[in-house]
Amino acid sequence: MSALIESLLNFLTGTGIWKILFTPTGLNHGSFNLADSGWAFNPTAWQLLVMYVIVAALVYLAIVKKFEPLLLLPIAIGMLLTNIPGANLFHLDYFIADNIDFGFILHHGGFLDLLYLGVKLGIYPCLIFIGIGAMTDFTPLISNPKSLLIGAGAQLGVFVAFALALLSGFFSPNEAAAIGIIGGADGPTAILVTKTLAPALLGAIAIAAYSYMALIPMIQPPFMKMLTTKKERLIKMTALRPVSQLEKILFPIVVTFVVGLIVPDALALVGCLMFGNLLNVCGVTERLSKTAQNELMNIVTIFLGISVGATASAANFLRIETILIIFCGLAAFCISTCGGLITAKIMNKACGNTINPLIGSAGVSAVPMAARVSQMVGQKYDPSNFLLMHAMGPNVAGVIGSAVAAGVFLSTFA
Repeated sequence: MSALIESLLNFLTGTGIWKILFTPTGLNHGSFNLADSGWAFNPTAWQLLVMYVIVAALVYLAIVKKFEPLLLLPIAIGMLLTNIPGANLFHLDYFIADNIDFGFILHHGGFLDLLYLGVKLGIYPCLIFIGIGAMTDFTPLISNPKSLLIGAGAQLGVFVAFALALLSGFFSPNEAAAIGIIGGADGPTAILVTKTLAPALLGAIAIAAYSYMALIPMIQPPFMKMLTTKKERLIKMTALRPVSQLEKILFPIVVTFVVGLIVPDALALVGCLMFGNLLNVCGVTERLSKTAQNELMNIVTIFLGISVGATASAANFLRIETILIIFCGLAAFCISTCGGLITAKIMNKACGNTINPLIGSAGVSAVPMAARVSQMVGQKYDPSNFLLMHAMGPNVAGVIGSAVAAGVFLSTFA
C-alpha cells in the first residue's frame, strides 16, 4: 500500500498542475502534509497564469484578427510550450552563457533547444531572406533609384529607438541596438541582431516587432496626414520606366557586391535576399524560386516562430524591460514612418513637386503592407491615384536599409 501511495505521490508531484501551484523546499517529499512534504505554494504561479493569458491573446490576434498569423501563431505556441513546468523543452541559460556547449545541447537539450540552434546560429533568418528575395519585385526600385534615399530616411527610427533604450538606463549598448532594430520593421533582421547581441530579449523584441508590423495600417495613417498637405497627397506620379531583363539580373549581383564591400556584417542577410531575387529573375531556376517562396519559407517560418516564442518564459518575459521594449518599438515604428515621409517631402521639393510624399511611409521594410497603406491613403483623396508601384520602390529599399542598419550594429557591438 505504501508503494502504491508513493507512486501516486510521484505521479501527482510530477504533473504540470502541481508544479504551477507548488515549489520544492528540499524536505521530505513522501508526506501528504504540505507543511512536511517538501513543497510550498509557488509565489510565482501568477507569472505563469499571466503568460497563458498572453498566449491566448496572441492566438486570438492571429486567428480571429488575422494579425501576422503565420508568425504570431507559432510564436504563441512556442510561448505555451516553454511555460509548461516540468516539460524541460527549452533552456535559455544554455544559449546566453559566455561559452556555449553545443555538444551538451545536442545530447541533452530539449526539443525546443534543438530547434533554437537554427536561431542561435543565424540559419533561420537568412533562409527566410532567401524566400523574401524570391517573392520581392525590385523593378520599382531599379526603375526609380531615388527610392533608396526614402528607404534610408525611414531607418531614422532605428537609431532614435537605440538612443532611447540606451538613455533609459535599463539596457546595455548591445541590448539597445537590438531594440533599435525593431524600427526597421523587419522581423528576421530583428531576430538575427537580437540573437547575437541580446538573446535574453529575443521573445519580447520579436513579439513587439511582429505585432507592430501587423498594426501598420493603424499606426501609419495619422502620421501620413499630419506630415503632408492635401495638395501633396493629390500629386500624381508619372509611370515608372520599363526595366530590362539584364537590369533585373545585374541588380542583385551588384547590390550584393557593393554592400559586402561597405558593410560586410550585413552580407549574410543582403546576400541571401539578393540570391533569392536572382533565382526569381534569372529565368532558368523557376523550380528553385518556387521552392524558396513556398516550401522553404513555410518550413522555416514554423521553426523560427516556435523557437522565438520559446525564449519568452515567464521569468524572462514579465519584467519592466519588456514594457520598455514595447514602448521603444512603438516609438521606432512611428519615427521611421516620419523619417520616410520627411525624406519624401524633401525629395518632392527638390524634384519640382513630382513625388507624392505619401510613398515615404513605405520606406519601412514591411513588404508589401506599408506600400498598400500608401496606396490606401492616397486613394482616399483621389480614387484615380495609383501609388502602389511607386511605393514599392521605397518599400523594398527599406528591406535593404534595415539589413544594412543591422550590419552596422553587428559590426559595432558584436
